[in-house]
Amino acid sequence: MGLSIVTYTVRMSRWEPDARERLVRAALDLFDEQGYSATTVTQIAERAGLTKSTFFRHFPDKREVLFAGQDTLCRLLEKGIAASPASATPLEAVAGALDAVAGAFTPERRDLGPKMHAAIMASSELQEREALKRVGLATAIASALKERGVLEPTASLAAELGVLALSTASARWFNPANQMDLATLAHHALRELHTASTALR
Repeated sequence: MGLSIVTYTVRMSRWEPDARERLVRAALDLFDEQGYSATTVTQIAERAGLTKSTFFRHFPDKREVLFAGQDTLCRLLEKGIAASPASATPLEAVAGALDAVAGAFTPERRDLGPKMHAAIMASSELQEREALKRVGLATAIASALKERGVLEPTASLAAELGVLALSTASARWFNPANQMDLATLAHHALRELHTASTALR
């Protein structure tokens, strides 16, 4: 066991020089192998071939390994809405936000999705943090829409549809059988949700 771990960390150090990415992948591997609760920061750092202090330079705790990209997503969503044409409807502005965020979902990260989902579903602590992340994304979208003059409750409703569309699209994108890019999937999901909402009348 010791030899296999040493070999693995050497390979990680050689072929994946980005410390943050290495820590994320090491954490997900360990969460998958032994569970979130049983995994320590020290184990994550050792699996990544890094030190514990390096871990804390990138993440405040092991939970945030799964959610550290939230601030980046919020900024991208806000920029996408701000960049939308003045004539855009609230939902069209949300579509622009989804386009802006799609670039963060690079092809090499597609294999991380199933492990992230499995870890979150197996931990009530992580499910609570995931719910807070969604609230944060929705707040960012709603605030950006209000900056454009969109009033409540339209801004919040459009924001909730945007977050749900992103969640739906990312789940489909992480599916190995999927051949579509995230932006296309997000637009499809947003249209589906809009159609569904009109059926509530």
